[in-house]
Amino acid sequence: MTETINLILEFFYILIGLLLMMTAVRTFKDQTNPARIGTSLFWLLLGIIFAAGNYIPFLISGVLLTIMGALTLFKQVKVGKTATITEEEGQAGAQRIGSWIFFPAVALAAVAVGISYTPLEGQVGIGIASVVALLVAVFLTKASPKTVLDDTDRMIQAVGTVGILPQLLAALGVVFTVAGVGDVISNAISGFIPEGNRFIGVVAYCVGMALFTMIMGNAFAAFTVITAGIGIPFVIAQGGDPVIAGTLAMTAGFCGTLVTPMAANFNALPVALLEMKDPNGVIKAQAPTAGILLVIHIALMYFLAF
Repeated sequence: MTETINLILEFFYILIGLLLMMTAVRTFKDQTNPARIGTSLFWLLLGIIFAAGNYIPFLISGVLLTIMGALTLFKQVKVGKTATITEEEGQAGAQRIGSWIFFPAVALAAVAVGISYTPLEGQVGIGIASVVALLVAVFLTKASPKTVLDDTDRMIQAVGTVGILPQLLAALGVVFTVAGVGDVISNAISGFIPEGNRFIGVVAYCVGMALFTMIMGNAFAAFTVITAGIGIPFVIAQGGDPVIAGTLAMTAGFCGTLVTPMAANFNALPVALLEMKDPNGVIKAQAPTAGILLVIHIALMYFLAF
């Protein structure tokens, strides 16, 4: 089954790579883009890493990532000409489809969760659910293959360079764990957390998860570091249930996700797609909810984990 899962995942990575290469070709042909060479090169290299990452040496992947970083640093990645629709066309489509427009998103979530309970597990579930959701969306909207490709290109360019952050931050979390950052955090915090004080330990665990997630942009990347540095010595070692404490720590980290621009999928993507004037508008709207949820997590961990 493991081999089957890896083959399916490899298929989805190659598919993503091909879509990124499509954007590279379109960008290269776009004479209106002031940085079409750099932009097309960025998407081409990212497409190669996704599609051929398992077949090229790690050193080559590192060099390609360095080139992509240089292109971003020197502002050589810009949004070019993408497919658009008129306001009248948008209004007509909204009236025709109505609330059914949300059904593909619901289908994606339902299929992904359902498959996660099978031997195929969650990662494959997300890939299959995405294909199902796409087919449902095409059926509802009667979109042509050209429209699908046009909107794929539009979304890729709208997300821009921040689209690579989830992969980079997840890798950074692994590097931090191997480098012993958790031990450094543990030693630093042990100096001011009273020994045996469960409440302070819980607060440090939840707040630490939220803060480190804000830095990393990914609660999954922060979890291993903060759990090793704070969760195990100051919560679990004092009698906290590891399942309850670990689960609540993960969702406490999501409170940090709500208020960081590093969480590109959640906070930068809506700004780009909705063309909001305030780049931090989504974060500002979510901040009060994040604060309330963090306090609730502290209370839940303190009363349920012990």
